[in-house]
Amino acid sequence: MKIALIGAGGKMGVRLSQNLKGSRFNVAHVEVSDAGRDRLKAEVGVGCVDVDAALQDARAVILAVPDTAIRAVAKSIIDKLAPGTMLIALDAAAPFAGHFPERKDVTYFVTHPCHPPIFNDETQLPAKRDYFGGIAAKQAIVNALMQGPEEDYAIGEEIAKTIFQPILRSHRVSVEQMALLEPGLSETVCATLLVVMKEAMDEVIRRGVDPVAARDFLLGHMNILGAVVMEEVDGVFSDACNKAITNGKKRLMRDDWIGVFKPDEIRESIRQIT
Repeated sequence: MKIALIGAGGKMGVRLSQNLKGSRFNVAHVEVSDAGRDRLKAEVGVGCVDVDAALQDARAVILAVPDTAIRAVAKSIIDKLAPGTMLIALDAAAPFAGHFPERKDVTYFVTHPCHPPIFNDETQLPAKRDYFGGIAAKQAIVNALMQGPEEDYAIGEEIAKTIFQPILRSHRVSVEQMALLEPGLSETVCATLLVVMKEAMDEVIRRGVDPVAARDFLLGHMNILGAVVMEEVDGVFSDACNKAITNGKKRLMRDDWIGVFKPDEIRESIRQIT
């Protein structure tokens, strides 16, 4: 099966090219920048072709380009795709925002990595240090068949499992659910709270705590507190900790913070990033 990989020389494109190399897929790499072509040649050992040659007879086209470029890139190639071709996005933002062109006879598939989980069974150092995934650590993925025949889901999932390997689990969701996961859950909530925790650590350092001690203390507590909250271990917080949480939520969180998951707020968040 032939796949056209657009944006093959970018950071994500090179990651995908590495995992597609040696697979059953015949990959045609497309990269517009000289630096990207050089990077692809140096790191993966493959060259590029022009976009028309890449799209010819391609069963699937992967858009490894920034969210802000999806609309323009998809529009530029949509009329060149044969009926039944699968267009694959690596994030739900642009498809959710309506940036895929209207084309009923083309399949739209969206996939995104969950990244290696904090709690895992990795024992080898390369896997333990693979925080992003797609190299040595197992990770889960989420996939959505946005439009197209049901039988195309299996094709899209196989491609997703190849580009994001090694795979822990593969989940099927809708594009709308994927948008709740990102930017909603992963960025608006998780990334924001992690930044706040880093700012809190910086503040206790500013107030005189040794930086190494503060970092050790925070990361260690993130580990055990996270294990309890996520039910990785059978444990409970102390009464004092529960009281601190009750007081802390009132001090740190707005009463209506859960509203970040309302459809209008998700749409606005995606509008701002695409």
